[in-house]
Amino acid sequence: MANNKIQFKIVTPERTVFEDEVDQATLPVSDGEITILPNHRSYIASLKAGEIIIKKDGEEIDLAISGGFIEFHDNTLIILADAAERAEEIDLTEAEEARKRAEDLKNQAISVDDEEYARVAAAIQKESARIKVARKHRTKRGMSMGGE
Repeated sequence: MANNKIQFKIVTPERTVFEDEVDQATLPVSDGEITILPNHRSYIASLKAGEIIIKKDGEEIDLAISGGFIEFHDNTLIILADAAERAEEIDLTEAEEARKRAEDLKNQAISVDDEEYARVAAAIQKESARIKVARKHRTKRGMSMGGE
C-alpha cells in the first residue's frame, strides 16, 4: 500500500519553521508553482518569494517564504529557506511598512547599480508575499482587514 502522507520540514538559518506529516504542499518555484503530493517523483528546485500552502487533514496552513531550495524524495519534502514565516506570525502593519520603505528606496534611486536594484526588488517581493499570506490568513479567520 502506498504511503499517503509527506514528511514535511521547512528550516531557515535561524530555526525550524514547520515540521509535520502533511497531505500536500504547493510551492512557488522559480518557473511557476508546483504541488507535491505523496509518491511524487523525486524533485529539486529553487524557490522564489511567495506563498507556501500546506494541506493537512482538510486544514490549510499558509506560510510566506522569501526564497530557498526544495528537495523531495521518498515522501520527504525538505525546504531550506532564506526566510519563512507562518501566516499567524506575520505582523501585517510591519510588513506593509517594510514594503513601502523598499518601494520608496526604489523610487528615490536615480541611478542604482544592478546589485542594489536586485536587493530592493527582492525586499519588495518578500514583503508582498508576507502581506498576501497575512491578509489571506486574517480573511480566513474572519478578521477585519481595516482599509479594505
